[in-house]
Amino acid sequence: MLSAGLTRVRPFVAAGNHGNVQHYYSRHTSGSGRSVQCSAEATMQQAFTIIGGGRVGQALADMGPGTDVIVRRGQPISGPPGPILVATRNDALDGIVDATPADRREDLVFLQNGMLQPWLDSRGLGDNTQVLVYFAVAKLGEKPTDGKTDVNPEGLTAAYGRHAEAVAARLAAGGLSCKVLARPAFTRAMLEKLVWISAFMLVGAKHKVTVGEVESQHTQEVSELIEELAAAGADALGVQLDSGVVERLNAYARSVAHFPTAVKEFEWRNGYFYGLTQQALQQGRPDPCPKHTAMLKEVKAI
Repeated sequence: MLSAGLTRVRPFVAAGNHGNVQHYYSRHTSGSGRSVQCSAEATMQQAFTIIGGGRVGQALADMGPGTDVIVRRGQPISGPPGPILVATRNDALDGIVDATPADRREDLVFLQNGMLQPWLDSRGLGDNTQVLVYFAVAKLGEKPTDGKTDVNPEGLTAAYGRHAEAVAARLAAGGLSCKVLARPAFTRAMLEKLVWISAFMLVGAKHKVTVGEVESQHTQEVSELIEELAAAGADALGVQLDSGVVERLNAYARSVAHFPTAVKEFEWRNGYFYGLTQQALQQGRPDPCPKHTAMLKEVKAI
């Protein structure tokens, strides 16, 4: 899925005298129309600060020049100029922002799942870089698997914000795709990721099955839920999703079929859609997500 004004993230391989390999990505900004082209090899020389030494944080460091600063729980948040990648659970975010020096908070890069924008706005970080992660790291130290699908072979990982290009270049250096998007396109992509994790985790929790089993054994149920949540979210955010949402999200499920399912981090995920339900009912309007609400009650999430 490509949005207007964006060129596909593409690997361009150039072997130099010493066999060095370079990956390039490009984008067009909607404002200036200029083409931005960067070498991932050059960007690899830039050290990042990475908060969180788990599977994702370590994988990101392994793609870099070896000079990243990894900040673990309880350590002061300091490091080289440039991106500060936050690779932690959502419940740690407030503490991380509080512990980050005020003059470095605009460098924070958020990789978490869920609806982050209201929280970012409340912390004065509404324009910070965000990354929609569609790659998986099975075990600490293992190479990530890109979330490419039979519908989106170019990959689905996307980034927005001042450090988006640096993050995309770092991922490209690790063999992973990443699209750099302007805000409107990123909002649409973010909603699709939110719909995916909310729908598949909920249907999976109901039937106690994996993501792949949801897609293969409960296709109609999850597809109807996807359509319901996508419509409600698009209306609330004032965006229009590209056609084929159900096909794209089911395809991604097939690519991560082994993932377990559970309803968790409720306020960041399913809680967003339940909030739309509560708002509508309080205003005397019909529930925009009746299937979602009924299923939340069935799994005792509400």
